[in-house]
Amino acid sequence: MHICKCAELITNKYTFVIITLLINMKYKIPLILIYSRILFAIIIILLAVFKIEYYRSTIITLIVLGLLSDIFDGIVARQLKISTPKLRRLDSTIDQVFWLAIIVSTYIIAPIFFKNNLIMILLVILLEAACYAISFIKFKKEVATHAIASKIWTLFLFATLLQVIAMGNSVILFQICFYLGILTRLEIIFILFILNNWTNDVPTVYHAVLIKRGKEIKRHKLFNG
Repeated sequence: MHICKCAELITNKYTFVIITLLINMKYKIPLILIYSRILFAIIIILLAVFKIEYYRSTIITLIVLGLLSDIFDGIVARQLKISTPKLRRLDSTIDQVFWLAIIVSTYIIAPIFFKNNLIMILLVILLEAACYAISFIKFKKEVATHAIASKIWTLFLFATLLQVIAMGNSVILFQICFYLGILTRLEIIFILFILNNWTNDVPTVYHAVLIKRGKEIKRHKLFNG
């Protein structure tokens, strides 16, 4: 009987430890999703450089997985009520690394496309850099507005890059992506100039004006929590 009670206590103890670990692990899911994009970025560049068999389809798969992780990390964090400014800043920083890796890989795969559209691509990159420069100068922090229009632009950027990787070129889709990229970068710059204090998850310029006036804004519980 004594042995049975000891065994029961040990079993209960380990069960409690396992349950505790599983509960704690649940709160690590957003971080796992965020950091997974670093791994995807490294693999994508290596595939583009070494061009192993089926590298194009593998890169496209990894980009899709990266985009899904980018969508769900914020949703999961908001559902678990752990969506903090620090987490959102980390998300934004790793997003830049992930997309930069994709662009570099796309250039390796289809350099002619970049040469033919160099000025337009550089203009978008310069505006993106301007967003970060303004944010650092004004707030000493990186951009984390996560504006709705920018999320839409990300989808067009995603589709354009997939087309270039798969076919080596993009015309109509790239044109849409370019102009939408210019407009959304300008929107972010306006948001940064309007805000008095650094704020994450600002859906639009209109919401930035409300925040500046000290008013509470409504955020979508899934996409701008």
